[in-house]
Amino acid sequence: MELRGRVVLVTGAGHRLGQAIATGLARAGAHVAVHFHTAAEGAGETVRRIREMGTDAEAFPADLRDPSQIPSLIEAVVRRFGRLDGLVNAAAVMRVTRWHELTPDQWDEILALNLRAPMFCAQAAARHMEEGAIVNIADGSALKPWPDYLAHTVSKSGLVALTRALALALAPRIRVNAVIPGPILKPVHWEEERWARLIRRVPMGRAGTAEEVVHAVRYLIEADYVTGTVLIVDGGHHLL
Repeated sequence: MELRGRVVLVTGAGHRLGQAIATGLARAGAHVAVHFHTAAEGAGETVRRIREMGTDAEAFPADLRDPSQIPSLIEAVVRRFGRLDGLVNAAAVMRVTRWHELTPDQWDEILALNLRAPMFCAQAAARHMEEGAIVNIADGSALKPWPDYLAHTVSKSGLVALTRALALALAPRIRVNAVIPGPILKPVHWEEERWARLIRRVPMGRAGTAEEVVHAVRYLIEADYVTGTVLIVDGGHHLL
């Protein structure tokens, strides 16, 4: 799918990796619907950067943990741009949830954003897409469990299963794939030494860059004969 002139919604595009994906797709010619929840200032910055590139962008607020807000988000995007060609489910939360401390409220909140929201964003988006692509952003916990992040691990493992199921359900009209980034951006609650220890173990000998993830997302949006694929961008870290 050629990106020039196409409209792509990126969730969680007000900061970190979601922001990088949004601006990277705009650099390839896409018009971008910039979703945010609390990062209004960051979303505004994303929109500003995209418009400076000469493509169109608009910010759209929504709390994706509330499924009733998702259809109206998609409808607002379609009203503003007149079409929808792609969806990148990048909004997520990663919190420590050890088995003996995990509460039902924590479980529900994490799975609501990391797993339920991508499902219902895809459902609402597919109803407005003639054809196109959906890319889900998972992470390494989908491949190897992180016991200190129990709810997160379950949510991202479920997201990979959801990707494959939707690839079958929406074919041939809409392709659905996932990207698993490795060590790209240091988690905000991690100390530098913990991050450095992780990077020292990466076979490629370095952290990845946001642009490398953007390249993978763009490939999956543009690759017309690829669906149900999980593309790992982690410098070989998953092999350890």
